[in-house]
Amino acid sequence: MTYASRDDMVERFGEEEMIRLTDRSRSTGVIDSGALERALQDAAAEVDGYLAARYQLPLTSTPLVLVRVSADLARYFLHDDNLPDSVQERYKGAIDLLKRISTGKVSLGLSETGESPEATDGAEMVSGGRVWGRDDSKGYL
Repeated sequence: MTYASRDDMVERFGEEEMIRLTDRSRSTGVIDSGALERALQDAAAEVDGYLAARYQLPLTSTPLVLVRVSADLARYFLHDDNLPDSVQERYKGAIDLLKRISTGKVSLGLSETGESPEATDGAEMVSGGRVWGRDDSKGYL
């Protein structure tokens, strides 16, 4: 199971960048779905490696933070030797976040079985009673 999709990658980084990173032969001018899918699977495997220390996999729902982390990892994996500093920094940030998730310093908001807990507590408004009303006005209202 991948956490990010082709559409997520195009939405986050643009179609031109995805074509440039996946069309290795520079001949088709379209996104190579096979190359992109391999990078997304590699990213998911990396994410799972960290999550397995804390959560039962597969997760029943995908928190949005994992979509972003997975997209950053996949983008990093798609780059060859010409790795921009911004891509490397995002990769390092994603790995750091995954390490903190695996140790429990950051929570995904899921139970250890990977389910979103149902909220049983909510806000409750309680009044202390009326301070002033028609009956207390003695004919002035």
